Amino acid sequence: MYVVKRLFRLMDPCCVHVNSRLQQQLCMHISLLFIFLFMFSKKNIFIQVTASPVTDCLHPLHRKFTRLPHLAGTEQNLRYAEQIRKEWLEFGLDSVEMVPYDVLLSYPNKSQPNYISIVDQLGSEVFNTSLAEPVPAGYEDVSNIVPPYSAFSAKGQPEGDLVYVNYGRTEDFFQLEREMGINVTGKIVIVRYGKIFRGNKVKNAMLAGAKGIIMFSDPADYWAAGVQPYPDGWNLPGGGAQRGNVLNLNGAGDPLTPGYPAKEYTYRFSLEDAVGLPKIPVHPIGFHDAIHLLKKVRMNIHTNNQLTRIYNVIGRIRGALEPDRYVILGGHRDAWVFGGIDPMSGAAVVHETVRSAGRLLSKGWRPRRTLIFASWDAEEFGLQGSTEWAEDNAKLLQERAVAYINADSAIEGMYTLRVDCTPSLHTLVYDITKQVTSPEEGEEGVSLYDSWHKRDNWTNDRDAPRINKLGSGSDFEAYFIRLGIAAGRARYTKNKITERYSSYPVYHSVYETFEIVERFYDPSFKRLRAVAQVRGGLIFQLADSLLLPLDVNQYADSLRKYAKSIAQLAQRHPEQMKMYEVSFDSLFSAVENFTIAARDFHERLQTLNREDPLQVRVMNDQLMYLERAFIDPLGLPGRPFYRHVIFAPSSHNKYAGESFPGIYDALFDIENSADPEKAWEEVKRQISIAAFTVHSTAMTLTPPA
Repeated sequence: MYVVKRLFRLMDPCCVHVNSRLQQQLCMHISLLFIFLFMFSKKNIFIQVTASPVTDCLHPLHRKFTRLPHLAGTEQNLRYAEQIRKEWLEFGLDSVEMVPYDVLLSYPNKSQPNYISIVDQLGSEVFNTSLAEPVPAGYEDVSNIVPPYSAFSAKGQPEGDLVYVNYGRTEDFFQLEREMGINVTGKIVIVRYGKIFRGNKVKNAMLAGAKGIIMFSDPADYWAAGVQPYPDGWNLPGGGAQRGNVLNLNGAGDPLTPGYPAKEYTYRFSLEDAVGLPKIPVHPIGFHDAIHLLKKVRMNIHTNNQLTRIYNVIGRIRGALEPDRYVILGGHRDAWVFGGIDPMSGAAVVHETVRSAGRLLSKGWRPRRTLIFASWDAEEFGLQGSTEWAEDNAKLLQERAVAYINADSAIEGMYTLRVDCTPSLHTLVYDITKQVTSPEEGEEGVSLYDSWHKRDNWTNDRDAPRINKLGSGSDFEAYFIRLGIAAGRARYTKNKITERYSSYPVYHSVYETFEIVERFYDPSFKRLRAVAQVRGGLIFQLADSLLLPLDVNQYADSLRKYAKSIAQLAQRHPEQMKMYEVSFDSLFSAVENFTIAARDFHERLQTLNREDPLQVRVMNDQLMYLERAFIDPLGLPGRPFYRHVIFAPSSHNKYAGESFPGIYDALFDIENSADPEKAWEEVKRQISIAAFTVHSTAMTLTPPA
C-alpha cells in the first residue's frame, strides 16, 4: 500500500519537485493500478487517493485564500469566487456556475466609526474604546480590514447606566430580576461572549427592556491556561474583539425575503418590517477596553444595512447511474477578516476534495449519483448564501437530495475529532473513521476512530465515540432543519475537560490568520488532512454506494433516548403532569412502532436482490426520504422555517441542538408561566405532534403496497 500511495503522490500536480517526464511515465502504470484498486477496494479508494498528497496541497491552498480580507459582498470575496470557479473547471468538474443573490448585509460607517464612551456628570466623553484592533505583524500594509462591529446592529447613541448580565442568557436575566431585584429597563447591559449565540444575547436584552448591549470576550472564556496571546501563542490579545451578526432569523435567510430566494424579481420587505433585525444598538469590544467601563456609558453606533450582491459557486459532477440523486458538500468562503480558521480551513478542504474528485474523473471514475460542491457566500451574515440557494432550489432538493455534508472550519482545536450529524449517518461515520489514520504524534498506525474514542471526554462507558446533535450556526441549517435532508459535519476540536473556553480564542478577530494555523493549530496540516478524509469519505460513500449507507436502526436507537430524555424533563413537575393529565404514552408507542419498522426494514435490506435495479431504487428512496418524513410543514411555534420535529436549534441558544424541540420549548420555564393550564395544554399539543410525526415516519419504512 505504501507503493500505491507513493505513486499517487508522484503523479500529483501539487508535487512540483517531480519532473513531468517521470509523471508521464507513471501515468500508464497508475491507470492500471487505479483500475485494480477500484475493482477490489472501491470502498477505500477515496481515502487512499487523498492520503499522501493532500497535506502538500492544503498548506499553499490555505495560504492563498487567507492573504487578504474577504468579507461577504466585497470585491476581494468576488475575486476569490471567480478564482474558485476557474480552478474547479480546471480540476475537471462537469459544470461550475456563479449564482448571485441580492441580500441585506451590514457594514460599519467609514466616516462615523462605532465606539463606546464613558461619560461624566456633564455628559462629556472621558474615555473611548478602541476603533480597531492592533494589526498582527506582517499585515500592517493590508487594507480593508473591517473594524470589530456587530452586523445588523440598530443605529443609535443611547446613554445610560451600565448593568453587567454575565453571559446574557435567559437564566442570567431571570436571576437578575427574580433573585436580585434588578430591572434593566432603560439601561445599557454588558455581557461576556460565550455559552450561547450572540444573537440570543441581544434578543434577551431586548426582551428585558435594555436600550443597548455591549459584548466582550472575557479571558476566563477565551484564554487557554499557560498559553501566550498571539503572536507568541494562540490566545486572544486584550485588544482583540469578536465580530459577528446579531440577527434572530430562525432559519429565514435574507431578512428582506424570508422563505424565498433573493432574486431581482422577489418582493422585499421594508427595513422596518425585515425579519430578525435587532431594535437596539449592539457593539463588541476587547477585554482591555471592558475593564475601563464604569457606571455610565454612551454607545455610538452608526452601522449601515444595505442591499448587496453575493455569489455562491456551485460545481457538479453528473452521476453515471442516478444523476437525479444529489450528494452535496458545501462550505462558506466569506470571512470577517482573513478567516484563517473560520472558514478557510474548511474551504481549503472543499477545494482539495474537488481537486481529488477531478483526479478520479480523469482516471475513468464517475460517481453513481451526482456530486454537488458549493462555496457559499455571506454565511457570516446569517447563513444567507446557503439559505438562498436552498430556497431557490427547494422543490428540486426535496425531490432529489440524498445528503448534505457541511464544510465550515475544519480545525477549531488540537485534541480530537468532533462530529455532529443525523442519527442515520452514525454508522457510516464510524466506518470511515476506522479507515483513517490518526494525525496525532505518538499514534502512528492508530485509527482516527480509536483516537477519537480514547480522547472523547464525554464517552465514559459508551462503546463508541459520542456524536452530537446538529444545532445551527452553519450552512447545513436550511438543508437539514427546513428541507429534511440528511446532514452532518466533522471537524477537529478542543479537549472539553481541560480547555473550558467557549470557542477558540481568536474567533472572528483579526488574529485569525494563516500563521496561527501553521504555527499552533496544525503545523503539519495532518489534522486538516484527517478532516478532509472524513468529509471526502462521507460524500464518496453516499454518492457511490449501491445501497445508501444510511442506518435506520441508529435512528430508532436515538429516538428512544430522546423520548426518554424529554419525558424525564417533564417529570420534574409530577403534580402538574397529573393535574393536567399529561402523558408521553403516545410518543413512546410511536417510537416503538418506528423501532419495529426500522428493524423490519433492515432485515429486508439484508435479503434484497441487489441485481434488481428497481428493488434497489425503492429501498434507496425509502432511506433518502426518511429524514423528509420528520418535517412538519407548519414549522415549530413562532419559528416557521424550523420544520424538523426531532431536531432544531434551541430557542435560547442557536448553536445548540435540541431533540423534540417543540416539547422542549413548551416545557422551558413552565413553572413560572402566568397561565399554567394553557402552558401545559401546549405541552400536550406538542407531544401529539411528535407522536404523529414519528408514527407517520415509521409507515414510510414499510414495504410498498
